[in-house]
Amino acid sequence: MLALRLYVEGNSQRAIGRILKVSQQTVANWINDYVDKLPPAPMPEKPQEAELDELYTFLQKKKTKSTSRR
Repeated sequence: MLALRLYVEGNSQRAIGRILKVSQQTVANWINDYVDKLPPAPMPEKPQEAELDELYTFLQKKKTKSTSRR
């Protein structure tokens, strides 16, 4: 279906409606009908380990004060 392909390529529903000369709601209905027919997405397994280096660095207290003047 062309509308779905355009949507996956990044076009908005409004743009697809203009291209195909149908209402935005019709495009939304087509997409929702397709999504309803998809099989359920598999649930990921629980991770055994995780790396938190960047998160830990981000949460640390800033060592310098902000230089912006307000």
